[in-house]
This record gives sequence, structure tokens and C-alpha cells, in this order.
Amino acid sequence: MTVYKHLLRHPLKYGNFPKELPGKIFLAPMAGFTDIAFRTICIRKGAALVFTEMVSAEALIRGSEKTYALLKRGEEENNWGVQIFGSNPDVIGRATALINDLTSKPTVIDLNCGCSVPKVLKTGSGSALLRDSGKLFDIITAMKQNTEVPVSIKIRSGWDSESINYLKIGEVAQNAGASLISIHPRTRAQGFSGRAEWTHIARLKKHIDIPVIGSGDIFSYTDAEKMIEQTHADAVMAARGAIGNPFIFDERLKGIRPDYNEILETALEHVKLAVKYKNEKTACKDLRKHVAAYSKGLPDSAEFRKSIVHAATLEDYKTIIGDYLLKLNLTILR
Repeated sequence: MTVYKHLLRHPLKYGNFPKELPGKIFLAPMAGFTDIAFRTICIRKGAALVFTEMVSAEALIRGSEKTYALLKRGEEENNWGVQIFGSNPDVIGRATALINDLTSKPTVIDLNCGCSVPKVLKTGSGSALLRDSGKLFDIITAMKQNTEVPVSIKIRSGWDSESINYLKIGEVAQNAGASLISIHPRTRAQGFSGRAEWTHIARLKKHIDIPVIGSGDIFSYTDAEKMIEQTHADAVMAARGAIGNPFIFDERLKGIRPDYNEILETALEHVKLAVKYKNEKTACKDLRKHVAAYSKGLPDSAEFRKSIVHAATLEDYKTIIGDYLLKLNLTILR
């Protein structure tokens, strides 16, 4: 039962940022997915805040062009966050200063404390920071000293089932000056297996004073509403559930996917945006995984996905999607 009417469209005020966010459903940072094109599509569907892919603090201070490219802001991004990762307070502080000096400042700078990828963990970054609250405090402090932009962190429940410490980490983040905290209530050891323990979100919300953003097992707009109702989180953050399904942010759908035509038109719109912000060859290669995801659950989509694997130009995508629509007896895309 819905307790609040349009509860995900209530504005959210946080930290020292001078304006409110227009809603309470966000797009989480995802390496290899949340580029400008995907973020823009999600904004058009209703995402109130979006995040860049994870950015290496070390690579940033070394002047990596590829890393700086991740910091580009789209024309429609009024509220966007930059997520960084690293384990050295001085390096992260310097990287934060570089982000702070961007011509187009982000809405928030987020520290990744949740990534469980081995190559990130071996550097002491990501979820490894959950095992060193002293270092985490120093990193957040260094970030705060180098920017006036609000600082946030994204965490998991703990390293493993024997070391669930999200309440302590929440206290550390708050005491160090973080403006908000996002929690994916699975441990590092779980990865994405099992179910997200939403009760952890509710407990963290009661335990600290800064806004708490809930994540985990959000696959529809209705799921997002349920999370806020059950946990009283200040906002929710969709991740894997948004891949191929930006409709998750669309209030009018309430958990129901749109018709096939709208799904495929959105997929082509996504390709066009990618080509706009990247060179066509790179964009079309990167978009194969996205467009294949859009077709999940559509009839006779296996052959469509086989064709998408070979799409190399915008015209290829137009042809493949147009032919598939004809097969479904739907309107040909413009």
C-alpha cells in the first residue's frame, strides 16, 4: 500500500548544496555503463540525480585523458555526481581539488566504498575501505578540505557476514563531514548474490542524521516506492535494474514496461546520443550491450541480439531495429 502520493517526486535538500534535487530516485554509478548517453536517457525518463562511472583518483592526478573524459558533463545534466575511488587520502584529496576546479562543477563528489572487483580491492580501495575506518575518516576529511561541493560515500553492509559494520561506517562518514551516504545492503563477499537486506537501510537511517540513500534489488519504479515506504530512506538508487530499462525512473509506468515501440525507440535514441558524445565507431561498439539489454523479454529477440553484436554504425542500428519492428508489425522508426 502506498503511504505517500508521488513520494519519489518529493524534492530532497542535503548538505551545503544551494538547491534541492527534484526527486528521490537516482541512477547509481556503474563502470562501463553510466556514460553521458545513458545518464541523459535516464534523466529524460525521470532520474533526479545521476553519477559518472567510477573514476580513479590516481589516474586523475596523473592527467589521464581517458579518465578526464569520464568527467564530461552532458547538456541535460543539471544534477550529476562524480564517483572516485582510491585508498590514499592525499591522492584523493588532490583528485577532489581537480574535480572542484572543473568549469562545470558536479552536484556531489562520491567516494566508492562498495566495489568488490579484485583489482580495485588489492589497492585497498572500494569495499576494502570498510575494513579501515580510520583511513576512511582521513579520506573523507581530505575530500572536504579540497572542495565546497557536498561529499558522499557509497558503501556495502560490510566485508563479509562476520564483519557487518555499516552502522559504524555511517558514524565515521557523518563525523568526517559527509553530506549523505548510499548503502547497498549486501556484503562484499555476497557480490550481487542473494537478496539485498533492506532492514540495514532502515537501521542506518535511524542511526545517523545525514540523508541515507538505499540501493539493491530495485528493478521497477514500484520497487523504489516500496524501498522508501519500508526503510524510510531519503532516496533510492537504481543500478543494474536500469540497464536496458531506463523506464524504471518513469512514474507513469509504475513498474510496467512500456510498449515494444517505445522500448525500441528509446534504444535508438540512446544510440544517437552515444554517437553525439563519442566517435561513431566507439559509440556503436559500446552500445551493443545496452541495446541487447533493451530487448530482454521482447518476443523473438534472440535473433535481434545476434544482429546487434555486429552493429558498427548508426545506420546499422537503424536498420536492425527497424527490421525488428517490422517483424513485430510495429511502426518503423524515423
